[in-house]
Amino acid sequence: MARILLAEDDKAVQRFVSRALIHRGHAVTAVDDGLQALEALNEAKFDLLITDVVMPGLDGIALALKVARDRPKLPILMMTGYSAECQRAHNQEQLICRVVTKPFSLEQICTTVEEVMAEGPAARLSGAAGGSGGI
Repeated sequence: MARILLAEDDKAVQRFVSRALIHRGHAVTAVDDGLQALEALNEAKFDLLITDVVMPGLDGIALALKVARDRPKLPILMMTGYSAECQRAHNQEQLICRVVTKPFSLEQICTTVEEVMAEGPAARLSGAAGGSGGI
């Protein structure tokens, strides 16, 4: 079981991903943006950060930059539904383990999380998980 921090401003996506990961036995803390994610990271220890790229306040790329600097062993998984933002995320391969493209299915997000967790804390971007169906 992993302790996962999920930063996602879309409540429907947040609930969808949280429920799927909880059903797989993970403990999920969900927040609405990058600023709340930073607060949560200061209050608790997590095994994985999952963040949307486009969020108000502090977006996922800025969040990943801060987290990678302050917690270099924390794996980061990014989610995005925007092709331009997906490329922007891929340009951060030193920081990010994976990018999952919306829409994705429950199985895709859960499998990607399990793969990232199996790769360990030193894992970085090794390929994107594409999406079809789901969200």
